[in-house]
Amino acid sequence: MMAVYALTGFSFVSLLGFGYLSWDWIKPGLVSDVSMDPMEKSLPPTFTRPPHIIFILTDDQGYHDVGYHGSDIQTPTLDRLAAEGVKLENYYIQPICTPSRSQLITGRYQIHTGLQHSIIRPRQPNCLPLDRVTLPQKLQEAGYSTHMVGKWHLGFYKKECLPTRRGFDTFLGSLTGNVDYYTYDNCDGPGVCGYDLHEGENVAWGQSGKYSTVLYAQRVNKILATHSPKEPIFIYVAFQAVHTPLQSPKEYIYRYRSMGNVARRKYAAMVTCMDEAVKNITWALKKYGYYDNSVIIFSTDNGGQTFSGGSNWPLRGRKGTYWEGGVRGIGFVHSPLIQRKRRTSWALVHITDWYPTLVTLAGGNVSAAEGLDGYDVWPAISEGKASPRMEILHNIDPLYNHAKYGSLEDGFGIWNTAVQASIRVGEWKLLTGDPGYSDWIPPQTLTNFPGSWWNLERLTHGLRKSVWLFNITADPYERYDLSQQRPDVVRALLTRLVHYNRTAIPVRYPAENPRAHPDFNGGAWGPWASEDEAEEWEGMGERLRSKNRKKKCKICKLRSFFRKLNTRLMSNRI
Repeated sequence: MMAVYALTGFSFVSLLGFGYLSWDWIKPGLVSDVSMDPMEKSLPPTFTRPPHIIFILTDDQGYHDVGYHGSDIQTPTLDRLAAEGVKLENYYIQPICTPSRSQLITGRYQIHTGLQHSIIRPRQPNCLPLDRVTLPQKLQEAGYSTHMVGKWHLGFYKKECLPTRRGFDTFLGSLTGNVDYYTYDNCDGPGVCGYDLHEGENVAWGQSGKYSTVLYAQRVNKILATHSPKEPIFIYVAFQAVHTPLQSPKEYIYRYRSMGNVARRKYAAMVTCMDEAVKNITWALKKYGYYDNSVIIFSTDNGGQTFSGGSNWPLRGRKGTYWEGGVRGIGFVHSPLIQRKRRTSWALVHITDWYPTLVTLAGGNVSAAEGLDGYDVWPAISEGKASPRMEILHNIDPLYNHAKYGSLEDGFGIWNTAVQASIRVGEWKLLTGDPGYSDWIPPQTLTNFPGSWWNLERLTHGLRKSVWLFNITADPYERYDLSQQRPDVVRALLTRLVHYNRTAIPVRYPAENPRAHPDFNGGAWGPWASEDEAEEWEGMGERLRSKNRKKKCKICKLRSFFRKLNTRLMSNRI
């Protein structure tokens, strides 16, 4: 490891060219202390007992939408916790819900769980692979009490997929990805609606009418009040906020009555309500005696949705894209146990890193044989040491609509650039295929924004191309594409994509099944398949998907038309 850090003054790709580093040498799982027997793992030297771990995940909160990033939204609690802890300003997540959550829970990239395409939809017979040991299961092995509050969105078609079967002792929250904040109803298309709030493995009908952000904070308070601070606890708080629908208690909306943009006004109110919920959770940690031995981690799950009030300014792109606005997240760690507090860290950190980091903090065992894609980044966070992470595979999605102008020839004969993929190695970031909507969208409160580079790029982002290369360290806003100037770097990163693609498992994206309709399940979303049914429907889904590939191609032109129309509409709105 010291040899790697000693060479940081050189270009990463030039080192590869001269043979000082090999791609295989740095592949995930090998840059770790593999010489240590896993059974010899113990608590970090500054810890006298396993810490209480509170992981807070927000939904669709934009990079700009926190006070300390210069936002017009009030987040005093998040600002204070971040200022007193360590701000992670080189922190990456995934562009949409299910992928981020799956990588947090498994410590693995999407290509290693079969979830590299889209999200898990309510009617799909699909869920987080049952053969993967989850983060809460590892913490249970280390003696922790484990609890989940909030949004699951990792599949539920059979009971084995539920949070309480995947390592959580208790669960209160929703199984799908999008519910009403008060009624907890979710519609997956016209007439396909059902209730989605669950307590353990049962439907929590009696909680309807309570605003979810407040309900979830109250649940955390109750868990802390009834547990002993002498025993380690892990609470995963996955707020529904600030995902659509845009709903908030009126008292929060009143604070932003001067905002002209209605969506932004409602969204801001939801963020501030969530901030106060975090304040109440922190207060409960102190009241019940947990705080002094606690680690609080705050993370967003993907970029903000700009047409629903969110802002990723000054980053490029939005939720659902592989531009920085879709994958760079808000993140910080707050803990009395941090050695170097009150600072900003630029260490490269990815959401997969929390798995080995937290298991190690808990005194658990993380073996190199487990094949994790994450790294233990606690020394980088607490002590300011260099991050062991040198690269991030943002994703490879073979099912996403192929870029019209991509080809194997454009990929030096080793990679089809029509395939949607993105990777970062050192200071370089490569995108191929269709990365998603690529504009920079100023804060919605601004009516006019000057800036020649922004206006120029808006006019040129639709050029016929399928490869982009950026020096993210020097150009974090992705203004200057260097793919033509540095073909050597492009080729090196494409080679790395090829390596990862060889390790990928088949995509799991089965066809939807009518048996999942809430009308067949008492009016609520929930498990609907037996073990035998699940195997039969999964196989049927694969056959249908293969049969319908050509049919799907017939609507590619229609999808392209609507993407172009959406781009024009967004340009007019800006």
